[in-house]
Amino acid sequence: MKILCVSDQIDPLVYSSNIKERYKDIDLVISAGDLPMEYLDFIVSSLNKPVFFVFGNHNLNEYGLYHKIDYTRQTGDNYHSQTRMSHGTTYLGFKTYREGNLLIAGVSGSIRYNTGLNQFTDSQMKLKLLGLVPALLLNKLRYGRYLDILVTHAAPEGIHDKPDACHKGFASFLWFMKKFKPRFLIHGHIHLYDLQDIRVSRYHDTTVINAYSHYILDTGDADT
Repeated sequence: MKILCVSDQIDPLVYSSNIKERYKDIDLVISAGDLPMEYLDFIVSSLNKPVFFVFGNHNLNEYGLYHKIDYTRQTGDNYHSQTRMSHGTTYLGFKTYREGNLLIAGVSGSIRYNTGLNQFTDSQMKLKLLGLVPALLLNKLRYGRYLDILVTHAAPEGIHDKPDACHKGFASFLWFMKKFKPRFLIHGHIHLYDLQDIRVSRYHDTTVINAYSHYILDTGDADT
């Protein structure tokens, strides 16, 4: 299965009239956050392929459509809604899904660095990950493995992350990879400005990929 991974930057190669021809062999799209929903709308309508996404710490205008939050408290804006608005996409936030032969899960957000929306301490993120455990155990019983792909916005601690407060990674992601052994962890949040920057790393049984801008992942699996 060939996956178009995107995050953080609207890529002119993707946001193009040539998108159908350029990515005609794509089976699936994954967004690792910090992209406007209109961009995902464009990808969905252009490629007509399944799109899965998580939220980052920016572009959160529609976060309240997927989470029960009080926007007045969070932003000062008198807006609150519990309505789910799909945009033809599937929100991975703290859930697991099966797409073809792939088992996919996702967690939104970054490390807490101020009082902004969708930020978590590492302990809070570990609790979110623990919430996935029942579904992962069921995957193991049904399919012989817990998970193929974990989609996050932030990076794991010590892998592709940065030392500043905003871009520090989650140690709980390291625990998750050791315990549940996903084949891939796809994240965003860390911008790549240099061709020498590391985009792909290995941690135990997991390949960690920075999806900044766009990245093509070929899992080697059939799409059915």
